[in-house]
Amino acid sequence: MAIKAKTLVFFLTVAGSAVAIYSSCNQNPAPANNNTSANTVHTDTVWHIPDSSALAKEPDAELIRYGEKLIANTSYYLGPKGIVAHMSNGMNCQNCHQQAGTKTFGNNFGAVASMYPRFRPRSGTIENIYKRVNDCMQRSLNGKALDTTGKEMLAMTAYIKWVGKDVPKGKTIAGAGGGEIAYLDRAADTNKGEAVFVQKCGLCHGSKGAGLPNANGIGYQYPPLWGEHSYNNGAGILRLARLSTYVKNNMPFGADYKNPQLTDEEAWDVAAFINSQPRPAFDMSADWPDMSAKPIDYPYGPYADGFTEAQHKYGPYKPIVEARKQMSKKKNT
Repeated sequence: MAIKAKTLVFFLTVAGSAVAIYSSCNQNPAPANNNTSANTVHTDTVWHIPDSSALAKEPDAELIRYGEKLIANTSYYLGPKGIVAHMSNGMNCQNCHQQAGTKTFGNNFGAVASMYPRFRPRSGTIENIYKRVNDCMQRSLNGKALDTTGKEMLAMTAYIKWVGKDVPKGKTIAGAGGGEIAYLDRAADTNKGEAVFVQKCGLCHGSKGAGLPNANGIGYQYPPLWGEHSYNNGAGILRLARLSTYVKNNMPFGADYKNPQLTDEEAWDVAAFINSQPRPAFDMSADWPDMSAKPIDYPYGPYADGFTEAQHKYGPYKPIVEARKQMSKKKNT
């Protein structure tokens, strides 16, 4: 169990992220941690958000605050009944990115600004933050891309940059993104996962994973985990390592990385069950131009390592990890 699956901020995949997975029992972001110095770079402890009391001093404070609202209540602004546009599935960004992307190991935005622009093997190109946000809009929210020059995109990216403003460029830090979880020695079991879902998840998300809409019909109190209103099959959270990590550190509601409510095996199994369910389709024909760069848990072939699509989808992953190490050695000799 020594090998770890690492998850950086995403989906979202997750989403979702996911998704993840989604856990928007709170429609509004939690207050910032005011005990954290705005000038502190957390390099040897877990990451925390900047001091919110310093936000008023930012020259684009209003834009940042609008970005936070868009992340926390995306459906209100951009959902099927959105007051700005109708371009997403009714989910909120914070369904994957907990507490508007500020929760430690909750798929937060801590290292996004520091790591972008960056080369991403999925597209085979260098991507900026705008591309990253629109990936989530089109995949995790199963919607349309935002105008990269429009107010909403500028607000979202201003907020994301503010959240990660204390992280040095080119660096990531402990606590950013989603965390990590050990690979199982077996394949994830969807039957066992269904039992976990019924016991731990169905009360909020519904026995058919359809979620619970808000009384006003805008957004969800508990978001859908599959079906036509959930993340599509192009979302990063459909990768099992991403979803299982998110679930372990955030689900059921009230859990966090210090106080998980699921075992590693339960997290892997319930993630496998959720991601085995039907959801909208996304055109992935342009994804992974170099198939050898696909992550080991990417659930769609073809692959360059000889393992089956089923094993890439559910594991066990350790044999794939070892095989790729050997392939890399041969390539470099």
